[in-house]
Amino acid sequence: MNVADSRRAASALERFGYEHTPRADDADVIVLNTCMVRQSAEDRAYGRLNGLRPLATNNPNLVVAVMGCMIGVKGNEALKERFPFIKIVSAPSDIRPLVEYLAAQTDHQEENARTDERFAWMDGELALPSYEQNQLVSGFITVMDGCSHACAYCIIPSKRGGEKSRPPEHILSEARLMVEQGVKEIIFLGQIVDRYGRDNPDYPSLAGLLRQVHEIEGLERIRFLTSHPNQMSNDLLDAVAELPKLMPHIEVPNQAGDDEVLANMRRGYTVEEYRQLIQRIRQRIPGVSIATDIIVGFPGETEEQFQHTYDLLAELRLDVAHLARYSPRTGTLSERKMPDDVPDEEKWRRFRLLEELQEGISTEINARYIDQTVDVLFEEKKKGRWRGRTPTYKLVFVESDEDLRGSLLPVKITWAGPWSMRGELV
Repeated sequence: MNVADSRRAASALERFGYEHTPRADDADVIVLNTCMVRQSAEDRAYGRLNGLRPLATNNPNLVVAVMGCMIGVKGNEALKERFPFIKIVSAPSDIRPLVEYLAAQTDHQEENARTDERFAWMDGELALPSYEQNQLVSGFITVMDGCSHACAYCIIPSKRGGEKSRPPEHILSEARLMVEQGVKEIIFLGQIVDRYGRDNPDYPSLAGLLRQVHEIEGLERIRFLTSHPNQMSNDLLDAVAELPKLMPHIEVPNQAGDDEVLANMRRGYTVEEYRQLIQRIRQRIPGVSIATDIIVGFPGETEEQFQHTYDLLAELRLDVAHLARYSPRTGTLSERKMPDDVPDEEKWRRFRLLEELQEGISTEINARYIDQTVDVLFEEKKKGRWRGRTPTYKLVFVESDEDLRGSLLPVKITWAGPWSMRGELV
């Protein structure tokens, strides 16, 4: 989401005549887009702000803007007091304060009024900055912001507010613009993306929205994330099964494999319900790949409860498991009422056990691709090899002297590891 927001901010800045520079030392405007999902992300943001202090001291005209979760929907006066060189703060996904500040700095009021109207971020006119146009193959579009579920460990509802779906016409306009700018694949984003449209009776469901997106000419692939086990409808699964552009890859976190831990997390489902969901997904979408998220060391998690998570992961044999060690976030229910009582070294031990288990599972799953031919959408060249993705989101590397960026080509897989595969163009 922050990547999508940053691209819209960059696109807005270009309309004011600014050009991108990779060096902060050369910049007139610096926008720091922040995350607070984990402590490490917050620490990096503070580190970056400390690094910007000398630049701001030496250049009083430097415009430093901070947006995202560290500001939140309620603002963050303490941050401005700690870093007084910050000139603009804005809530997640909201580039209006930046636009209005820059408009106020110019003497062309007539131009400002015209420009300010064009810079409404949700109108679908802002997509990619010029330096990414015809370079970016896979892009993001946020279809809804905020979350109303409030898991015990999650800071998102308090920082991004309740869920709010974007108007479908704005999403479709932005998608068409992205395709015109060279994007071949669009990944639609939401904290619980399955709930798109449920806050507005005039909006379609996510499945309905994706069916409309599917009609956009030039768009090769469509994906969405992240789903919630309680919200994944059969209609959405049917859309994935029926629509050729909608890729057979589902991201649906379970977070834990023990019912008591899930209840403490306020996830709203049981292990058996999650197990049945995985079965339903696999029945409706043959060959689907499934990714999950797991948190180890949640407050009160015993060794036995962790073993239940381990056993569930071993049983379900999902393609990918994104693992995280629990860290308390100020203001969440778990931080207020549940002591962080699992030692860090124990969190690391559990993390590595799951990591090793998943590495073996992923290796076994990916090995099935060897000698198969799959369609790969190539995104970029790195270290002399082209990288791209299969429909099931497997990372594939191919050696070629041709320019493969944006090409959708058949590849015969010759080697497979847990995290990537190699192949040859057919």
